[in-house]
Amino acid sequence: MAPMPSPAPDLSAGFTDTSRVLVTGGSGFIGTNLVASYRAASVTVANADIQPPRNAADADLWVPVDFTRIDDVRALVSRFRPTHVFHLAARTDLQGRGLADYAANVEGVAALLTALAEPSPPVVRLVVASSRLVCRIGYQPVSDGDYCPSTAYGASKVETERLVRSAVVPPWVLVRPTSIWGPWFDTPYRDFFLSVARGRYVHPTGRRIQKSFGFVGNTTWQLHKLMTAPDADVLGRTFYVADDPPVEVQDLADRIRATLGKRPVRQVPLPALRALARAGDLMERLGHPAPLTSFRLANLLTPMLHDLTPLAGAAGATPYGLDVSVPKTLAWMRREGLLDDAGTAEPTAR
Repeated sequence: MAPMPSPAPDLSAGFTDTSRVLVTGGSGFIGTNLVASYRAASVTVANADIQPPRNAADADLWVPVDFTRIDDVRALVSRFRPTHVFHLAARTDLQGRGLADYAANVEGVAALLTALAEPSPPVVRLVVASSRLVCRIGYQPVSDGDYCPSTAYGASKVETERLVRSAVVPPWVLVRPTSIWGPWFDTPYRDFFLSVARGRYVHPTGRRIQKSFGFVGNTTWQLHKLMTAPDADVLGRTFYVADDPPVEVQDLADRIRATLGKRPVRQVPLPALRALARAGDLMERLGHPAPLTSFRLANLLTPMLHDLTPLAGAAGATPYGLDVSVPKTLAWMRREGLLDDAGTAEPTAR
């Protein structure tokens, strides 16, 4: 039986007619969904991003801004006069070699904090996106300030957090999105859905691997709740953002297959996967892309679990379960030409 449609949550709750929501990085994955959700709720919203929007339907809300240019950021704040700000703008790939490659994550944050300290009346609240990669995968921090990045990107987000924590105004909340998926997503989780749909994903035999993943529809709801929750519940705090309970990877893959009317994913003994991963390592050293490497296999096998108790206390229950979120995502992929009705189309050049 097909799941019953879930009504969209009300993202106008907590705002007034004079509220003005600025989403920096609103052309990115989470930002695209957040901007569209606020527009649908008739909230005054703007997208400030150096890149044009992914969603052409919201192109009229886009303001091109380079956040490393303080004068441009000041002009944006002066012109739009935001009451609430989500700062999602960042360079998010893992290809950079040092902090200098991630100026948007350091200089951009500093510029925004400077600009937001100046307007009158002041901004009510600032929600800043950091990343779970301020700590390497598998590392469990003992406090918000316990960092263990393994990439230059992760190190840049450590600097993001330090800058925010040192700010006096506006009142801030830090969030660390985990692995978020859903409409408008990109590499790597879109690739996971495509691989599963085409029958290319295989799961290690007998392995139950739990991950703190999040559906983007739930993520936008959680971000909204953190923006509008009582001050005492959220200000000056750091929240991991994901769905609770965690996803079991094989269960997610099987749900994708079932929604497409296909058989469950195949299981392959772990020694065979390790041999394939070593072959993939060699292929990549020779300059050829490989479907599986030792790095990817290690990431798959490593549980990724975060304490979401603080988030649940501030944001409450999420609106979408897997019975709704998986079909919603696959329907979007079909609309975008990423999958045909059989779930086998090759990616389009988008």
